[in-house]
Amino acid sequence: MRDTRVALVQDSPVLFELDLTMQKVDQLMQKAGESSPDLVVFPEAFVAGYPRGLTFGSVIGSRTDAGRALYQRYYDHSIAVGDQGFQQLSLIVKKHKCYVAIGVIEKSGSGSLYCAIFYFDPKGQLIGKHRKLKPTAAERVVWAEGAGDDLDVYDLPFGKTGGLICWENYMPLARTWLYQQEIEIYIAPTADARDSWIPTLQHIAMEGRCYVLSCNQFVTKSDYPNNLPGESIDELPEILSRGGSCIVSPLGEILTPPLYDQAGIIHLELSAAALTQSKLDFDAVGHYSRDDVFALKHLKS
Repeated sequence: MRDTRVALVQDSPVLFELDLTMQKVDQLMQKAGESSPDLVVFPEAFVAGYPRGLTFGSVIGSRTDAGRALYQRYYDHSIAVGDQGFQQLSLIVKKHKCYVAIGVIEKSGSGSLYCAIFYFDPKGQLIGKHRKLKPTAAERVVWAEGAGDDLDVYDLPFGKTGGLICWENYMPLARTWLYQQEIEIYIAPTADARDSWIPTLQHIAMEGRCYVLSCNQFVTKSDYPNNLPGESIDELPEILSRGGSCIVSPLGEILTPPLYDQAGIIHLELSAAALTQSKLDFDAVGHYSRDDVFALKHLKS
């Protein structure tokens, strides 16, 4: 790893509006570029929205026509690799000339949706992607499970970079698989704004002896369109996601206080020396491992 400038974007997309969301990504990339970052990180499901508070007309045992119509709209404003929306995103990244990790809702030709991270290089080319292994609770109504064959760490010019999405970070073996790939910059896009999320990030940073970059959305009721089939927006709380984006050091120190109750962009330079020095007393897959006692096998690799 070398010293690396990063920028974390905390904001909301234009929910259920792909073209307008792309315009906003462009604007936010422009703002993030003020610090000339090597890497810009966006939250989970930024393109084109985390459907917090919505039901999609689903309860155990039944679904509604309105819920199916809402799913159609969600699908139509998601992206697939190579489609028009993807090409828009690629051109935006190319315009701003930096590496980008961005949460997207990825649609498949079969009709399923996946919560994913897309990684782009400064030329706007897709380096790789990761689909969320296990959607949490009611997320399973609208998101399919990732296959698990994309738990990759990318050897980028500034450091080995990868990550897990939201509550995937509570899966110990998934984390360990990233540690085994010697991850240095660990990205944790999320929709969790609970106070308990911050200690989770500190634990991961100390366990993996890596930088942890967590990025969340700041979303209010006014960010929702009023014409979503079968949904009553009036019943939602004023603040649906308060954010909490932050950066944690390899020793578990909170380097940037969690950003709550507002949109904003976090800028920081990560020190390569601090990462190396953190390995003095602990290295989960190095001198602190016991390969004679434990072994982790990836069944998809």
